[in-house]
Amino acid sequence: MSLAPSVAVPRPTFNWLPLLVALFCLLWSFAFVAGKTAVTYCPPLILLTARFLLAGILILAISALRGERWPLTLRDTLVFALIGVANNSLFLGLGYTGLQSVSAGLGGLIVSANPVFTAVLAALLLNEQLTWRKIAGLLLGVIGVGLIVWHRLSVGTDSAHGILFSLASLASIVAGTILFKLLAPKGSLWVGNGVQNLAAGIVLIPFAVTLADIGDVVPNLQLLGSFAFLTLGGSVLAYILWFHLLRVCGATAASAYHFLMPPLGMLFAFLVLGEHVEARDLLGIIPVALGIYLVTRSGRAAA
Repeated sequence: MSLAPSVAVPRPTFNWLPLLVALFCLLWSFAFVAGKTAVTYCPPLILLTARFLLAGILILAISALRGERWPLTLRDTLVFALIGVANNSLFLGLGYTGLQSVSAGLGGLIVSANPVFTAVLAALLLNEQLTWRKIAGLLLGVIGVGLIVWHRLSVGTDSAHGILFSLASLASIVAGTILFKLLAPKGSLWVGNGVQNLAAGIVLIPFAVTLADIGDVVPNLQLLGSFAFLTLGGSVLAYILWFHLLRVCGATAASAYHFLMPPLGMLFAFLVLGEHVEARDLLGIIPVALGIYLVTRSGRAAA
């Protein structure tokens, strides 16, 4: 009979990361469709101001009702507010203005270039290693996205004006991603997201008042449903998931998931808005998936 002490074998813990990534991608990609629907019935600046203010008030009110102490320092509060201006006010303000004259699919395509610019800036500013595997993955993602939208760009239904706004939106989210990693705010992501939304809404108020007309709002169920999704699923849940992924995956690896947005966005745009999609448009999913695998695998290896 052995007298050796028994050794407790730790139980394997469930890995929630793939599910969080999948939920983030679904929420983020569907937001382009919800946004396209919403701006049809409401000026973008009014829509976003109401969305951000409501999301910020809800988040901070829930925290207050739970009796939680303020978990952020003054420095972190100001950092979250700054990131909110970049990631919310500018990114979505410019992007939704662009959605008035470009398709939801093309809007998703332009933002999906985020990983390329983020990877380069992360290597320069954050010392994230830009390995050959990451470079190959990013190139595959670009190639895949190009294949997906090849025919859509030739249709000629998207305006140059809207494309410029979408490109400016892309620059804003890249800047917001780098700022989050560079300034590294501490504390609760939940409360930090509330600060971001509230700051974004306050910044947009004067622009909404002077540049938009409340008389252009057309109240209906489509607008109500889109607004509810954008506020709860987009501003509250999707942004918390996004910043969580940035913390655990790194800027380059987390941003690589944006390559999934064009195929998912086109699928949702086809199902909900009836936007034209051909089977050959979806061939780019293969290099996109392989590119994300290479970027995120190399990111985990480096960590």
